[in-house]
Amino acid sequence: MMLNLRNLLFVTISSLLVMNGFSQQSRKLRAYLDSKQFYAPETGNYLETYFQFDGTSIEYKGLEGGLIGEIAVMLSFYENDSLIISDAYRLSSPLMKDSIVEDFYDLRRFVLKPGKYTMKLELSDLNSTSGAIKATVPVVMEDYNETITISDIEVAELVYKSQTESVFNKSGLTLIPRLSTYYPEELNIIPLYFELYNTNLLEDSVCAIKQKIVNEQGRELTELTVFTRHQTGQVIPIFKKVDISKLPTGKYTLSYTLLSRSLIELATQDYEFERSNDIDLFLNTEAIILDPRFQESILDDSVTFYLESLIPISGPAEVKNILATIKSKDLEKQRKHIQAFWLTTSPENPYEGWIKYKMQVQLVERLYSNNFQEGFETDRGRVYLQYGAPTTITTKENSPTEYPYEIWQYNKIKNFSNKRFIFYNPNLVNNTYLLLHSDMVGELKNPSWPRTLSKRNTDNGNVDDPNLYNEEHYGGTSNDLFRQY
Repeated sequence: MMLNLRNLLFVTISSLLVMNGFSQQSRKLRAYLDSKQFYAPETGNYLETYFQFDGTSIEYKGLEGGLIGEIAVMLSFYENDSLIISDAYRLSSPLMKDSIVEDFYDLRRFVLKPGKYTMKLELSDLNSTSGAIKATVPVVMEDYNETITISDIEVAELVYKSQTESVFNKSGLTLIPRLSTYYPEELNIIPLYFELYNTNLLEDSVCAIKQKIVNEQGRELTELTVFTRHQTGQVIPIFKKVDISKLPTGKYTLSYTLLSRSLIELATQDYEFERSNDIDLFLNTEAIILDPRFQESILDDSVTFYLESLIPISGPAEVKNILATIKSKDLEKQRKHIQAFWLTTSPENPYEGWIKYKMQVQLVERLYSNNFQEGFETDRGRVYLQYGAPTTITTKENSPTEYPYEIWQYNKIKNFSNKRFIFYNPNLVNNTYLLLHSDMVGELKNPSWPRTLSKRNTDNGNVDDPNLYNEEHYGGTSNDLFRQY
């Protein structure tokens, strides 16, 4: 995996050993790694590495007053095959009392010039006989030296004013890093820190930051959009607390854009996170006055169909509301729900947004519906409505060894490039193509998809190699077609 430091890296570097309670049975060290890039005029570009050690995965030794664990850490950075910098140290856990163990953290900083590196790490539990954990991660360092830009976003688990010297201190605050991007219902604030660089190069004394949150359907939640004004300078530290209490369950992108006084976009930095929050997304349909254009665009016998067609582009809370409105069997309420949805989704021109989507729904109905499903209910229809038309479609309806299949390739989906979906028809009838595999974030991942596609002539593999018996065979071109993009 390429670690581009403009994005969050969250890597589990060992497997979890399931344990019952606290005991001194054999354990396997478990740790998490995160990495961010910053810049300081006196030192240049530097990398911060964060470790979170799972306290329950470590062997402890008894001391007076409690238990303590010890970890040997070695970090090395190579450019091509040349060692650039390394650090080896012994890390002691906090003193654990009464057999109650907690996770603990470590932070190290490395000055690195812009370029591509390989980071090699090795972790050993010094109180355990289990072997060392080793990993290799590619790293890309960008040049912040004379660029007007934004650092990586460091999200905090805990923030408080600095009382003593600590490696976790930044701009008078102590920030304990948060490595998980999952926020349960109990967590309603995202505290975060980033820096603006070289805004003093602007021909003005002020700049601005736009904070926005975009849901997984690509819709900006405008009620949460915030603009702030800042004085320019070489390095400007920014600390934010983002309220996510009203965000329902779903995946989101928190985005910061640096703007000039004339609102020219200079740089953008994103943070993706997942939210679990079982709240209802309230649409005030009672206050809606039906637009005659919405009224005329939907016949009475099609209202429920078009309301259901919004499900592929709706989040979990929105889907719950749609199903409740359909259950009411109140056509006027359903019409108002459709209009309210587009007033929220496309506030600049809700009717135009609705008509464009309606045309897409009609298209997938013609192309992908079958005897059992409407077009928007099928996998291909859902993907089309959620992500738009693919850049290319490769279709294979006849193969001596593989089920009929289609490969959809997208040059761009949101911030992602070159994403692919493969659909197949195991029933051979009814146009019922199912999603078999995709490399798009959040979509179905099926490493054994070549075996499944050729199931008629392939024995089962095993857990380590699900494609064990899926050898090259006459007519089997799906692998080559999927990988050519």
